[in-house]
Amino acid sequence: MTTAPRDANVQRALQALEDGRSSVRLRAAMAVGSTPDPAFVGKLVERCAVEPEFFVRDMLTWALTRHPVPLTLPRLLRELRSERPQARSQALHTLSKIGDRRAWPAITRALLSDADDEVARSAWRAAVVLVPEGEEAGLAGVLATQLGRGDRKVQLSLSQALAGLGEVIVPVLRAAAAAGEPDARAHALATQRLLHDPGAGFGSVLEEAKRIVALTGAPQGGG
Repeated sequence: MTTAPRDANVQRALQALEDGRSSVRLRAAMAVGSTPDPAFVGKLVERCAVEPEFFVRDMLTWALTRHPVPLTLPRLLRELRSERPQARSQALHTLSKIGDRRAWPAITRALLSDADDEVARSAWRAAVVLVPEGEEAGLAGVLATQLGRGDRKVQLSLSQALAGLGEVIVPVLRAAAAAGEPDARAHALATQRLLHDPGAGFGSVLEEAKRIVALTGAPQGGG
């Protein structure tokens, strides 16, 4: 007696997640998260890969966090191997919200240095959330290879991720600030400042760091 109405409700919700109107998709994602059902998980993950609206994607992620981890984790981990950048990025974002450290081995160096900036940014944030105790220094070393990358928004994301690891990043940043390309050195200096002064404006801190690098010239051993 109850199976048919439930199935009909599930089907309507699944269809609404693909509606052409973003407001309908948003309400559908909210409803799915409010009444979790294993039948929703596959469609939620699928929609994350293609949903064009940020607010809807965020609600899809919230809906996934409302479902049992044994159902969501395998699907999300498979998405990390997708050829679609948004699928990788949103899966990483969702994994960071779920916070289950069993996902840590899937946060590979390839994802942390992904050619797509949004994927890399999501990987940095997820890695800081999921890194096991005692492996922070190794993660900091990998993240430091991305210093100087991208525009100001990308660089701020990396600085925030590094700062989230705490004092373990100090020797890594010191080494990066003393060698390498000017952009990477300036980024390292700016990140050092943010670690000890989180309220500092990143734009002004980065510009100041660039001036310091320009004044000090090439690092020792540089050309």
